[in-house]
Parts: sequence; C-alpha cells; structure tokens
Amino acid sequence: MPRARLAPSWRPGAWKMRKVILPLLAFTLMIFLWRFLVELYEIPKFILPMPEAVAASFWENFGSLMAALLETLRVTFTALAGAIASGVLLALLFSLSRSFEMTVYPFAVVLQVTPIVSVAPLVLIWVGIDHVDRALVIIAWLAAFFPILANMSAGLRSVDRHLDDLFTLYGASRWQRFWRLSWPTALPYLLASLKVSGGLALIGAVVAEFVAGSGGATGLAWRILEAGNRLQVEKMFAGLLLLSLAGVAIFYSFSVLEWAVMRKRR
Repeated sequence: MPRARLAPSWRPGAWKMRKVILPLLAFTLMIFLWRFLVELYEIPKFILPMPEAVAASFWENFGSLMAALLETLRVTFTALAGAIASGVLLALLFSLSRSFEMTVYPFAVVLQVTPIVSVAPLVLIWVGIDHVDRALVIIAWLAAFFPILANMSAGLRSVDRHLDDLFTLYGASRWQRFWRLSWPTALPYLLASLKVSGGLALIGAVVAEFVAGSGGATGLAWRILEAGNRLQVEKMFAGLLLLSLAGVAIFYSFSVLEWAVMRKRR
C-alpha cells in the first residue's frame, strides 16, 4: 500500500512554525487594537499611554530597568534554589516515613494556601528592616516551595511496584534504590514543577518588593512602584513588559531543560 502522507498544514515543521507565528500575530493585533482604542476614545496618557510611548520609555530607561530586573532575578533564583533543595529533601523524607508525611504535609499546605501578600509584612518584621534581602528571598521561597514538594512527592510515590519488588529481590541498598529507581521516576515530575515554581518565585519576589517599598528593595517591582508614584505610566508599562518577558523566559528555559533531559533519557 502507498504510504499515507500528511497534509502540508499538519507536517511537524509547519506545526512548529504555527506555534511561533500565531502568538506573534495575536500580539501584533493586540498592539494595533490598543493604539486604535486609545485614539478612538482619546484616553489620557496618564491612564493608558500609546504603545510607542511605552517603547520610548523602555529605551530611555533601559539601563536602570535592566539593573533592577537583574536584582529581582537574583532574588528569584536564590529562592528557587532554596525551594528545590528543601522541596526535594522533604519529599525524600516523606517517602521514607509515612507518619512523618502525615504530620508535616498539612503545614506545607497551610503555607501554600496562605496569601503571600498577607505573610510578607510579617516576614519583613521578623527578619528586620536591616535585612530586606533575606526577607525577599524567604517570601519568594514561600511562593515556589509547595509545587516542588507536591510534584516530587507524587513522583516518588509513582515508582513501579514490580520494579520495587525486583530491587528488593536483588538486595539493593537504599542508595541504589533511590538513584536507580526512585530518582529516574520522580525526575519528570520535578522538571514539570520547575516550570511552575520558576514563575511563582518571580511573583513572590515582586510581591515582596512591593511590600518592602522603600525599605531597601531595589528590584524591578520597586521601580514600577516608584514610577507609579510619579505618574510615569509609560515607565510602569515598560517595567511590566520586562517582568512579563522575564517570566516567559523562565518558563520556556525550564521547558527546554525538561525537553533536553527527557530526550536524553529516552
């Protein structure tokens, strides 16, 4: 029988191009609609500036905005590293003791469901205004911690029971069981959680900087807050755009990492 051929629009290459072109077209349409509505309703620039005004402000303040973004990213990745270490370690302890998991896990859930905005002022008070950097990292860590813990715990619980019995039959040590069975099984769950926790760590850092205000925070959120106080709405939009791009970059960086690791494993 002749081999079936995919229609041109459904070929893998064409599909990948659509995944890039369609969002770009939607973004371009959104910019044109934004500009059209501002002109049509004559919206004041201190409420909604023109896209070109935002672009001009972005270019004029590029140096200060980038320096502030790097400070926010420093807090973000420090908190994310702490969330990975603590989440993985606690998930391993959960896998070793069911009683320990039942005792501690509810407290982790409490941390997850408590709004970060309500906790941030307390953290700043407890840590002290002289150590704002530490408070920012703790608040961002609180935002990023739970998805890693939950996904890693689920990954460790999803080990194939037949393989687990086989390792027992061959007298594998705890280290061999973890490194050759539990870790490979849980790794996809951990990589998937990083895409979520990376964005949450950035959100936590931004919330912490907003709460810290002028108490020593120098990140991008503080620049946005400062611009808002001065009614520099164009600069606010430029900062928000930079934050959005940073969040997208974090998500897709971890997506590429997940793809590379899983492709190598397969």
